[in-house]
Amino acid sequence: MSHQFSKIKKIEASQIKVGMYIHDLCCDWMAHPFVRNRFLIESEQEIRKITDAGIREIYIDTDKGLDVKNAPTREEVREQIEQEMVDIVASQPARTIRTSLEEELIQAREIKGKARLLVGSLMHDARLGKAIELDRIEPVVQSMTDSIFRNSSALLGLLQIRNKDDYTFLHSVSVCALLVAFCRSFDMDSDTIHQAGIGGLLHDIGKSRVKDEILNKPGKLTDEEFAIIKKHPEDSHDILSTIKGIGPIPMDIALHHHERYNGSGYPEMLEEERIGKLAQMAAIVDVYDAITADRCYHKGMPAVEALRKIYEWSKFHFNPQMVHAFLRCVGIYPVGTLVLLESAQLGVVIEINEKNLLAPKLNVFFNTKSNTYIKPREVDLSRPMGHGGGDRIISHESPAKWNIDPMRFAGLA
Repeated sequence: MSHQFSKIKKIEASQIKVGMYIHDLCCDWMAHPFVRNRFLIESEQEIRKITDAGIREIYIDTDKGLDVKNAPTREEVREQIEQEMVDIVASQPARTIRTSLEEELIQAREIKGKARLLVGSLMHDARLGKAIELDRIEPVVQSMTDSIFRNSSALLGLLQIRNKDDYTFLHSVSVCALLVAFCRSFDMDSDTIHQAGIGGLLHDIGKSRVKDEILNKPGKLTDEEFAIIKKHPEDSHDILSTIKGIGPIPMDIALHHHERYNGSGYPEMLEEERIGKLAQMAAIVDVYDAITADRCYHKGMPAVEALRKIYEWSKFHFNPQMVHAFLRCVGIYPVGTLVLLESAQLGVVIEINEKNLLAPKLNVFFNTKSNTYIKPREVDLSRPMGHGGGDRIISHESPAKWNIDPMRFAGLA
């Protein structure tokens, strides 16, 4: 372990002292009031600000500030979390995939395009104060739901391909798709799943009332701008209440997807079970999609890293049981994940194996020993040696480390 890495340690917020250097605030950036994620603690007031924001754990850099003896290092924490995640995912019940990935991709491409156009048009109408009709929304949500049920890897994989200017529209489409997949993993009835999908698609419609220069601001928001953004759940709820025939589930998701399990969320600072089950699920999905997406002001993180962070934050910010269920729903190696195999080759996950989430289907395309691209070939890790399988994932890899865009090899383009 390198000298520098072991200097990042995790401590509880109650251990923070003036003179410590904050390396990571251990929460999504929409949830904390600081301009930067990394800074030296210079006053008791800053410590109070951290605890008031509902932050319970942080990482400190002991090279740049005070140390805490016996606090676990970042690597020790990561190792423990990854093992816990593997254990959770290994207890997954089997599901059947009804359609091959190739077949479903054809339909999923069209569905993604239609859904993106619909969200753009709904945002435009909401901005102009025009009435929104439910019968424009329901068929799109239904076609997304049908696609997820046939083969969830297709649409969820395609939704990872987007450019940063598309964020606002495709974020809503992604939250809809992920929420439908999440509901399905609980075997909810079809009406509840449909209502949750509508809620996912419309959860951010209140952002149509936020000026673009605030919505797409490249730097950190001022307190005033943050207050405007924080109004969007109420604005979404307000817009939804004008839609004829809208049900209570989409309304609840719109209003409460920024509530947090420890009461640190907004707009109502609800705690634990006072937040409805579907709103709790929407909160997890919303953060997961937001932190994995490239935005005009920040680079998205790989899905595996995002899942690890959400798992880590779940002790306080989310319902831990729900996070466990979400891990089992998307797997710890979602489509598009770059992985290193025992054979020293790199592959990209092209389809999750719903019977064994630790053994996905890959497209293997790079040899790390010779540092060269090889002819891409499909490997199904759930199969034995000689039958298109016989390898094992050692770790997930950062695409930046290898200077590789894994989506080029995910077969989704």
